[in-house]
Amino acid sequence: MSVVLEILSNRIIQAAALAWAIAQGLKVLLTFIISKKFDGSRMFGSGGMPSSHSAMTCAMLMMVGFTEGFSSSVFALAFCFSGVVMYDAAGVRRSTGKNAAVLNRLIDRLANDGSFDEEHLKELVGHTPIQVLAGALLGVLVGTLMA
Repeated sequence: MSVVLEILSNRIIQAAALAWAIAQGLKVLLTFIISKKFDGSRMFGSGGMPSSHSAMTCAMLMMVGFTEGFSSSVFALAFCFSGVVMYDAAGVRRSTGKNAAVLNRLIDRLANDGSFDEEHLKELVGHTPIQVLAGALLGVLVGTLMA
């Protein structure tokens, strides 16, 4: 079996990818419901509800637990990895988005004076704790159902 086929047939990767795809699809759907506009770029964008990073890592976490055992070393690694990803999403990346929003307001003020021409920074990069929790629950659900 080729390496590509082995990777594609890996149930842990399948669960993680499915959780990511569902989360990203939900972002598109929720954006459409809230703004009444279709934004296909949300399918691959970061930030928003639910956290696809959290969904992906928690689906992986559950699948590793069910296949390798919840007391295994590899489950411990997956658990720590998931924790770091979710902490980063709600902490560092969320702060980055807040900083970008402030800088974008400054850019707008300077641009109005005609003395500054700079593109806006991406503001939607992190997550609120609720978005991380929703993604984690989605991932746990997907991982559990696929096990």
